[in-house]
Amino acid sequence: MVTSNTNNKFYSRQGLWSLFLICALPLHIWTFILAFRDFSWVTERTNSWDAVAVICYGLVFTFCESLVVFATAAFLGMLISRKWSEGRRIAISGMLTIILSLWAMANHLYFLNNSSLPAYAFAFLIELDHPLRFLYAFFFLAVTTSSLLPVYFILKFETFFQAIQTINERLSLLMNIYLVFDLAALVIILIRNIRG
Repeated sequence: MVTSNTNNKFYSRQGLWSLFLICALPLHIWTFILAFRDFSWVTERTNSWDAVAVICYGLVFTFCESLVVFATAAFLGMLISRKWSEGRRIAISGMLTIILSLWAMANHLYFLNNSSLPAYAFAFLIELDHPLRFLYAFFFLAVTTSSLLPVYFILKFETFFQAIQTINERLSLLMNIYLVFDLAALVIILIRNIRG
């Protein structure tokens, strides 16, 4: 369903807030994953309070990073035609942000775990004239396809769009909890710095 928004602002305040929550969620989830992964060795090296401080700095940095990602998503979202409703534009921007974040997490996780390609994949690549070009083309195709298919479904299928809206609303509630953690992290950092 196509709706006209020519007489309205491109984003409402509520729409921008929803987009921010969607953009911030994957970054915060990834920060918590890394924090819990590193908590034990930081504790062993120093103490638990220092490990908590590391998590706090990570959360504050993630909040700032979320603002940058949100600003980028909001700006790029303005390239989406105004003939689509604000809800669809936000769903598209949010979906693309989440998909690209998941790809970035997968890439980071691959190197964190010192993963390597299976032997058969190496054997296949060795046979090629330009294996690096093939890898770039493969991942470009994978990222593009995984990004554009959901966008197509959001624009063309009302039931899919409504499902994404419902998921975004529920995830936004979770992100509100993470914002409380961000605030607590900022308070802890201020206390540590004041006490020296």
